[in-house]
Amino acid sequence: MQLTKLGHACVVFSDGDRRLVVDPGSFTEDSAWDGASAVLITHEHADHFLADRTRAALDADPALEVWTNPAVAAQLEGAGRRVHTVGAGDALTVAGFDVQVHGEWHAVIHPDIPRVRNVGFLVAGQVFHPGDALTVPDTAVPTLLVPAHAPWSKTGELIDYVREVRADRAYGVHDGLLNDRGLGLVAGLLGERGPGTPTPYTRLAPGDSVEL
Repeated sequence: MQLTKLGHACVVFSDGDRRLVVDPGSFTEDSAWDGASAVLITHEHADHFLADRTRAALDADPALEVWTNPAVAAQLEGAGRRVHTVGAGDALTVAGFDVQVHGEWHAVIHPDIPRVRNVGFLVAGQVFHPGDALTVPDTAVPTLLVPAHAPWSKTGELIDYVREVRADRAYGVHDGLLNDRGLGLVAGLLGERGPGTPTPYTRLAPGDSVEL
């Protein structure tokens, strides 16, 4: 299985002709949709989900299906049975990939800002994409995708998150608002210049792929 980062929070899992896309939002090129077998969406914020773009993809490909939380599914009303609602504890098969669902809520941005639903996806028992939350699955996570920068997080919390999950490896995503200096600072604190974690951390640049 190949993991490819396609900008900010969007990643693609590929195996043969199967292509599972996660969180193609406003910071992701439209090419992320090319050849998509299915789509997973963690939550409704625009950097993860664009309703109009998703509707257009569903209209263009009658075989395309979407799995997401109830709030996102409600914004795709009318797409029929090709939009599937999932929640924490669900286990399903999407485009031939086994997927487990973990988590329920977006991280707190500020107490005065209402929280939205957020689900994380563990794909093929190998890679966990938490969306915008620091969800710790109740199962082993070989590869963790770390939301490296967000209005709701600080790097110290990310260090503790990586320590708690104890994955074999971690790759940075959700970093589209950082310049090169910021990317280097976060990578250093999660890596050799930080207090230490049990998990090696690497930043994936848009377009980078790894074999898992």
